[in-house]
Amino acid sequence: MARLPEYIGPAALGIKMGVIVPGMDLTAEITACVKRCAEDDLIDNGDILCITESIVARCQNNFVTLDQIAEEIKQKLKLKPSSSVGVVFPILSRNRFALILQAIARAVPQGRVVVQLSWPTDEVGNQAVPGNVTAELGKSYYDKITEAELAGYNLQHPVTKVDYIRLYRETIESEGAQAEIFLANDPAAIAEYTLDGVIAADVHGREQTKKALSRVVSNLITLQDICSDSSSEAWSEWGLLGSNMSAGDKLKLAPRAGLEFALKLQAEVKKAVGKHVEVIIYGDGAYKDPSTGIYELADPLPVFGATSGFEGVMREGIKYKYIADMGYEEGKTIAEIEAELEELKQREHEQTDNAAEGTTPRRLADVTASLADLVSGSADAGTPLVLVKGFLSPEKDQG
Repeated sequence: MARLPEYIGPAALGIKMGVIVPGMDLTAEITACVKRCAEDDLIDNGDILCITESIVARCQNNFVTLDQIAEEIKQKLKLKPSSSVGVVFPILSRNRFALILQAIARAVPQGRVVVQLSWPTDEVGNQAVPGNVTAELGKSYYDKITEAELAGYNLQHPVTKVDYIRLYRETIESEGAQAEIFLANDPAAIAEYTLDGVIAADVHGREQTKKALSRVVSNLITLQDICSDSSSEAWSEWGLLGSNMSAGDKLKLAPRAGLEFALKLQAEVKKAVGKHVEVIIYGDGAYKDPSTGIYELADPLPVFGATSGFEGVMREGIKYKYIADMGYEEGKTIAEIEAELEELKQREHEQTDNAAEGTTPRRLADVTASLADLVSGSADAGTPLVLVKGFLSPEKDQG
């Protein structure tokens, strides 16, 4: 295989790797893959190496057990086995939250867990209760909905077919704790219950939720505050945010020190093949599924670490179709239109310019992470490394 021909524009190539296990030297493994790409003339200055957060965290052996999480929750909130704890705005997910909830319940096996869900969906678009049900109940946005009011209704998620209210109740009760679940969009609604501590469990709105709760709750933490102690064997600066269900009774945390890893890999690639590449560690892509309405970003952000070539860089440009149409209307030849497009690419445009109309600026790191996530896919195509070409100018990014 040879270098991609000049007529190929931006491209993303999934790079196959073998099985990655804890303790592996991931930098060496990726560098070996890059060397193979270089032998096929596929690596250029300005290319981007995208590494899924999963294999970075796995090589860091960044796993915690439910017992470890439960113990930390007890310590952070000063809970007793018979305490009552509140959980506000968790997302609806077996992979992302069910085990965390189990650990919370394990912290109070003789107590009570009160879960407050937002409705009609969680913060990433997972349906908590169908719209026809809330309409039949005559509920408006800031009304509270109890489990008793939902009795007899089909609450299965339209995609996963899971009744998350039932799942979360059974998860809590499996640890011996009492479960109480209700739906309300005002985070302060949890204050109606007598609780010994509260966990703000949402991902993207956690700071706003924490601020609102702090007015009515004194003993309060977020998921980011759990498993974030750098003196521990397994930890992440994101705490339990971005964690995933793993084998056995364990959760895989998000990778720690992502920037450090990205910089190290960048230096090793430069040494190995003489090319200056940019590096990102990516998580969930930042896009919304148009069929289900689910916003896929269950991680706290799409990028867990990136090298300096992404700083302040936006994905934007001229409105190609607009310029082509205008040139055609003015009677210009194809060659003249192409020359104009090439000249315009060299200029900087205000976003209000007609030439840039319709090209909404987006952070290049987020766009690249979303592209890499789509290429690698949650179904695991065996390509945890994605090579992105054509997004960055090699002239500007040789370092």
